[in-house]
Amino acid sequence: MQAMILTRTGPLADNLKPLEWVELPTPEPADDEVLIQVAACGVCHTELDEIEGRLQPRLPVVPGHEVVGRVVRLGSAVTQFREQDRVGVGWIFHSSGAPDENLSPRFVATGCDVDGGYAQLMIAKAGYAVPIPAALSDIEAAPLMCAGAIGYRALKLANIRDGDPLGLMGFGASGHLVLPTARHLYPHSPIFVFARESSVRKFAGERGAEWAGDIDDAPPTPLQAIIDTTPAWKPVVQSMKKLRPGGRLVINAIRKEDADKQALLTLNYHEDLWMEREIKSVANLTHADIAEFLPLAAKIGLKPKVTVYPLAQANEALHQLHRGGNEGAIVLTIGG
Repeated sequence: MQAMILTRTGPLADNLKPLEWVELPTPEPADDEVLIQVAACGVCHTELDEIEGRLQPRLPVVPGHEVVGRVVRLGSAVTQFREQDRVGVGWIFHSSGAPDENLSPRFVATGCDVDGGYAQLMIAKAGYAVPIPAALSDIEAAPLMCAGAIGYRALKLANIRDGDPLGLMGFGASGHLVLPTARHLYPHSPIFVFARESSVRKFAGERGAEWAGDIDDAPPTPLQAIIDTTPAWKPVVQSMKKLRPGGRLVINAIRKEDADKQALLTLNYHEDLWMEREIKSVANLTHADIAEFLPLAAKIGLKPKVTVYPLAQANEALHQLHRGGNEGAIVLTIGG
């Protein structure tokens, strides 16, 4: 089978082709696994963390954890799927199975600890594959497997009530899916978006944001919660300044980059943290998050905006993501 693999880590700016195009043997599913013919795989910022070494992936590894495809072979113990069933696989390859499995030391990550979806074929644990609703195409479903599902988890952790003002710091693949989801779950909550690029702020308005400004701008009202999906530190400091007393910042990122870490020194306890304001991180996601979110996405007609690249152009897609300013998600299509 054809695949793109990561063999070494380092700064993406110094490497136009961090992934190599290779031929690999067809993987064999274990008793509790399925072999999936991949149709589409989303490109996630976590892949940049792997490539640049903020995460320590198993090397060599096939990246990719926003996977949609069809089951083409069943392990001997698999009963919940049949061949040709359409399924999705997210960041969670498998874990403890407990409600807090996202925190378990047994957590194994797709496309990081084991090979993922930047390939024509991949293995998945049957218990962690999820049926794809018929209302969603392969390309539409791919970003929902991580950007959408982890955004849904972040929204739950924001702990808002209908009517509470919500902020979205950054408006990329996850943010543009959180907004319509929040609109459905909290129809009376105004939603405010913060983004550096004017084109992204315009896109947020088109997606239904009440207001969109730069990350330094003050929103029309203090916010009960903000979800930060950026790779930087300055948005953390700026978010704390925009919260109500008792408000919560939810950081939806596996890693932050070090470039602007000095910004943390400008955080003022009395003005920015006091009055029971709090910071909560999102750690991975659970199988239940994906299983809950996909039917909800189908029900509300959630449609990500997608830029599509063929698998052979995965390196170009990664550099596009790294440059920023993208409207929506990036998805690789896998043919043959």
